[in-house]
Amino acid sequence: MNLRFAKLYCAVLFILTIAMSAATIESQTLHPRLRFGISYPASRNNTPLDGRMLLLISKDNAKEPRFQITEDLNTQQVFGVDVAALKPGQEAVVDANAYGYPLHSLADLPAGDYWIQALLHRYETFHRADGHTVKLPMDRGEGQQWNSAPGNLYSTPQRITIKAADARTIKINLDKVIPPIDPPKDTKYIKHLKLESKLLSKFWGRPMFLGANVLLPEGFDSHPNARYPLVIFHGHFPADIGGFRETPPDPKLKPDYSERFHLAGYNKIQQEYAYKFYQAWTGPDFPRFIVLEIQHANPYYDDSYAVNSANLGPYGDAITYELVPLVEKQFRGLGKGWARFMYGGSTGGWEALAAQIFYPDEYNGAWGACPDPIDFHAYTTVNIYEHKNAYVSDAPWKTTLRPGKRNYLGELAATVAEMNQMELALGTNSRSGGQFDIWQAVYSPAGKDGYPKPIWNKATGEIDRSVADYWREHYDLNYIMRRDWKKLGPKLQGKLHIYVGEGDNYYLNNAVYLAENFLKSTKDPYYDGEIDYEPRAEHCWNGDHTLPNAISRLRYHQFFAPKIVERIMKSAPAGADLTSWRY
Repeated sequence: MNLRFAKLYCAVLFILTIAMSAATIESQTLHPRLRFGISYPASRNNTPLDGRMLLLISKDNAKEPRFQITEDLNTQQVFGVDVAALKPGQEAVVDANAYGYPLHSLADLPAGDYWIQALLHRYETFHRADGHTVKLPMDRGEGQQWNSAPGNLYSTPQRITIKAADARTIKINLDKVIPPIDPPKDTKYIKHLKLESKLLSKFWGRPMFLGANVLLPEGFDSHPNARYPLVIFHGHFPADIGGFRETPPDPKLKPDYSERFHLAGYNKIQQEYAYKFYQAWTGPDFPRFIVLEIQHANPYYDDSYAVNSANLGPYGDAITYELVPLVEKQFRGLGKGWARFMYGGSTGGWEALAAQIFYPDEYNGAWGACPDPIDFHAYTTVNIYEHKNAYVSDAPWKTTLRPGKRNYLGELAATVAEMNQMELALGTNSRSGGQFDIWQAVYSPAGKDGYPKPIWNKATGEIDRSVADYWREHYDLNYIMRRDWKKLGPKLQGKLHIYVGEGDNYYLNNAVYLAENFLKSTKDPYYDGEIDYEPRAEHCWNGDHTLPNAISRLRYHQFFAPKIVERIMKSAPAGADLTSWRY
């Protein structure tokens, strides 16, 4: 065999091998004609429904498939299709054309045994004041969670076998409805308010509400003449005041295991520290504050990001000018900007910093831990101003995927593309309830169809520079401070405190580095705040160098209370009440 023929023979053999392998794989795994027909009976709902029909497929039934869709490596499979005016008994079809995650198409599902479940995430119609009509999933008390939203229809999980080249239509009946959630009850220390917001109701064209979970200080009833500073603990949807327990840990509680923190019995640790907080809160030396946790779940997410938005409405104004004064009036707050403070982590960290920047006279200090991106040059790992594509690095030959989530060793759990693929499977038009979708809903202008104008093409990752320009002018916190420091600087001096771990899972430390470069170079005035890091610390480090994340995240109130008192003593105006609440 001569060399030329040998090379030709090897090339042909390689091509034939690839072709035969592809044919074998197709015969074993591809199902271009496999379909699922999903319907609901009139006994569950007798009216046509809009929403997102989700087909959930799992390799096990340790938990129902609807609770196994995540951005992490252990995620199971979901496919989604939009449905409009779906009638009882009418089938929604999920087939090879449905968008999926992690597999893109049902045709790619390998043959095997699976647990399957279907769920209809219901949408409602909103006629907004801006003239747009949109269909969105209204929060129903669960904090905008599609897999547990009351009123959503779902099926009993069933086990099926998918065979090679399966061409069946598999029927699924949505035989269950997620029940309503009972509201929490008031106690001596914890109170609950619900406010119909005039501002939000006008925007959404229907009654819209803000909720307040209020933690009252020890001695509130026995000191009727005391008036108190207000502390807002920003964060994701709070069903009730969290981390506050009036009884010792339950000795009968079965220990769990925290995958996030690699800790056995983390549920017991949480109860232990919740009881420790109660003991500190009611003890003789704890500062007497009112703590407010806000319920501002909306049709896009479990909270609003506490700012005004073209797509969500004037949540910033509603919180600052409607809800906060109501809480202060009802619970004897001091009612002045010098006596209002905020802290929080992640989403709550961004909210605390943003509210302080957008309402500089209304608040007197923000402690933002692991804040969501505060400079969009580092929108996690995407530079929306300079990168061409959010999913792959700009390179002449390579298509290196941008990382989205890591552990402290840098090991990847997800790419930016995968995280957005999951959201696209769960909902189109920013309706997934996911992280990238809510950023887009808050920061973007409304598109011609009334839904948020995409910052990038969800399927390809191509960035829209015009949307990036809008984001910069309205919500890039570092840019806004740079642009307006002459006016903002005197109002923000001493008020901004930022903490982040250098191993943050979502690369949120990158944006903090950029903000630090500006803030520590400020003059006339110097920002006079604090920026701090912890090496190797993951999401969401809050500035406590003495305890690991798993514990420090349970001690926000104890950790920041002394800092707030120090700020009050340093900055309160002449004649301010510094005594009635210090007993």
